[in-house]
Amino acid sequence: MSPLLETPVQIAVVDYGMGNRRSVEKALMHVGAHASVTSDAAQLRAADGLVVPGVGAFPRAMQSLCSLGLDGLLREAVEAGTPVLGICLGMQLAFERSTELGGARGLGLVPGEVRPLSAGGLKLPHIGWNEVAFVERGCELISGLAMRCAFYHVHSFAPVPRFPEDVLGSATYGAPFVTAVQRGSFYGVQFHPEKSSAAGMRLLANFARLCLKPAEQGAVSSAGGSTAR
Repeated sequence: MSPLLETPVQIAVVDYGMGNRRSVEKALMHVGAHASVTSDAAQLRAADGLVVPGVGAFPRAMQSLCSLGLDGLLREAVEAGTPVLGICLGMQLAFERSTELGGARGLGLVPGEVRPLSAGGLKLPHIGWNEVAFVERGCELISGLAMRCAFYHVHSFAPVPRFPEDVLGSATYGAPFVTAVQRGSFYGVQFHPEKSSAAGMRLLANFARLCLKPAEQGAVSSAGGSTAR
């Protein structure tokens, strides 16, 4: 299967003032998605899928999301089944809380918390390529990827999910840590797919295909309803 999309899909990159938003937008466009960076609620709700990037401190990021009213919007999107992908800090924000800088509450989309990496004396932040071992459970986000595949990481904290079934992939840096999760329509990766060459592009294309499904189902439902009338 080609990593490029055969059918266009509209994906909005959530702009809350933090993170590498433009590079994520360009990577999505590279795989064939129609991507835009926005904080406008109407545009975000109209998109087929959302990407939450992020680089920086957890408490400040949550403060920014809440001040823009995007915390509730993201919860509503996941509840409605809209695919949402969190990248790096964007993935961490989905958890219930983080211990960073004295602690802060997160979005609560994934049970668990974010803690400092137990790097066993290795230099922090953890920067560079690291092999990710994916869980074999048929998740479409990792379709076409090897079950062990290298991705680019930049972080000092990592999530600790409460439930093992939410774990999609892990890596090791001094000690094992969780680097990919899925719960419902929320997908999260600690690494940066937009910086991870062919494997990263494959993952982003897979996410874009996931966004196509709800859109296609909506189109079929609308067409069916119109015919019935």
